[in-house]
Amino acid sequence: MADRAPALDLRSGPERVFAHLLVNNVLVSVVNYTVWFAVTFWVFLETGSVFATGMIAGIFLVATAGTGIWFGSLVDHHPKHAVLQGSAVASMALYSLAFAIYLLTPAESFQTAASVPLWIFVVLLMAGVIAGNPRMIALPTLVTLLVPEDRRDRANGLVGSASGLSMLVTSVISGLLVAFGGMGAVLALTLTVLVLAVVHLTAVRVPEDRRPAAADGGDGAAANAGVDLRGTLRLVRGVPGLLPLILFSCFNNFLGGAFMALMDPYGLSLMSVQAWGLLWGALSALLIVGGLLVARVGLGSRPIRVLLLVNVVMWTGTMLFPLVSSILTLTVAMGVFMLAMPFAEAAEQTVLQRVVPYERQGRVFGFAQSIEQAASPLTAFLMAPLTQFVVIPFMTDGAGARGIGEWFGTGPVRGIALVFVGTGLIGVLVVLAALASPAYRRLSAAYAAARDDASAAAGSIDAEAPGMPALPVPAPVAVASSLRPDGDPAV
Repeated sequence: MADRAPALDLRSGPERVFAHLLVNNVLVSVVNYTVWFAVTFWVFLETGSVFATGMIAGIFLVATAGTGIWFGSLVDHHPKHAVLQGSAVASMALYSLAFAIYLLTPAESFQTAASVPLWIFVVLLMAGVIAGNPRMIALPTLVTLLVPEDRRDRANGLVGSASGLSMLVTSVISGLLVAFGGMGAVLALTLTVLVLAVVHLTAVRVPEDRRPAAADGGDGAAANAGVDLRGTLRLVRGVPGLLPLILFSCFNNFLGGAFMALMDPYGLSLMSVQAWGLLWGALSALLIVGGLLVARVGLGSRPIRVLLLVNVVMWTGTMLFPLVSSILTLTVAMGVFMLAMPFAEAAEQTVLQRVVPYERQGRVFGFAQSIEQAASPLTAFLMAPLTQFVVIPFMTDGAGARGIGEWFGTGPVRGIALVFVGTGLIGVLVVLAALASPAYRRLSAAYAAARDDASAAAGSIDAEAPGMPALPVPAPVAVASSLRPDGDPAV
C-alpha cells in the first residue's frame, strides 16, 4: 500500500520512552479502575443498596465530565512528566486518607447507605480515581511528542490495546480482591502499585521539546490558574471541522447510552448471568486484538474516512443483530463492535494530534473528554424509563405488537430489541450525513494540509542535518487558506 507507514521501534529513542510511559500508565489505570469497580461491588455487598451503587457511578461520570477541561489546561501548562507524577501522587494521598478511615472506622458503620463515614470513604476513593484522569489526557499528547507523525496511528492502536487490557484485568481482579480480602486488600495493592509507578517514572526522562503553553490571548497566568474554557473553545473552533468531529463523537456516545441502559437486560434474557459475564470477558479481549491490529496495519492517510466508515459498520451491526433473539447474532455483532472500536478511537486521536498544535492538545483532549463523557449517562437515564414505560408496552400488547409482532416478536425482550434497531438506524443515518457534510471535507482538508506542513518541516530538518534521525514535529493548525476553492480534498 502506498501510504503504509513504517513500524514502531519501541526499543530505542523517543519511542522507547513512549513504551515505558504506556506501561506505566497501564499499571496506574488498572489499579485506579480496580478501586472504582471494587468499591461499587463492596458497597452493594455491605449495604444491599442499588441507589448507593448508582450514586457511585454518577459521581464518577459527573466528576469526569466536569474536570476534563481543567485537567487539559494542566496538561498544556506543565511539563508532561510532572503531570504524570503529580496525578499519581495525588491519587496516592487520597487513597491513603481513605485507607486510614477504613481502618479506624467500625465495620458496622459501612453497612448502611445513610452512613456519613461510608460516603466520606467513597468520595475520597472516587476523588483518587478522578485524580488519575490527567494521565489519560496527557498520554495522547505524549504520542505527538515522542512518536513520528507517520507512526502515530499505530501508537494510538497500542494505547487502545492498553485500554482493553486494563478493562479485562480490572474486571477480573476487582471482584477477586473484594471477595477474598475486602477493601483493605484493594487499597494495599493499589498503594503498592502506585509507589512502584512513581519510582519507575522517576527514572524515565521525557524530552520536553518546548515550554509549557501560554494561554491564547496572552493571559498566561489566568489560564494556568483556571479552566480556560474560552480559550479552549476558540482554538477548537479555529480548526475547520474540528468542533463537528467532537460533536459527532459526542452524539455517538449519546446513542451508546442505550447500550449502558439496556444491553445487560437484553443479554440476560438470552443466557445465564455466569455465561453473560464470561461472554463479555471474551468480547473485552477483542478490544486488545483491535488495538494490536491498528498498531500492525495503521490507519492509512485518511483516518477521518476510516473513523466514519468504522462507525457505519458498528451501527449497522447494532441495527441488524436484534432482528432475531439469538445469542449467535448478538455475539457476532458485539464482537465486530469491540474489534472496530479501537480503529475509531485511534482515528479520532490521530486527527486531533495532527490538526491541533502540540502545546494546545491537552485542552482539546480534555474538552473532548468532558463533552463525550457527558453524553452516555444522559441517554441511559432517558432510555431506561422510555423503554420500560413506552416501548415495552408498545411491543407487548400495543400497536407495535399488532403491527410487526407477527414477524418481529412480542414481549419485553422484543421491546428492547426494537430500541436497539432504532438506535442503530439513527447511527447509520447520522454517519452517512457526516460523510456528505461540508464539515467532513473541511476537516479532511485541514488534516491533509497539516500533514503536508509537517512533512515539509521534517524534510527541512533532514536537509539541515543529513544522516541525523528526524525528530517528531508537532503539527501546526491548518489555516483557512489551505482549503481549495471547491473545499473538497482528495479523500
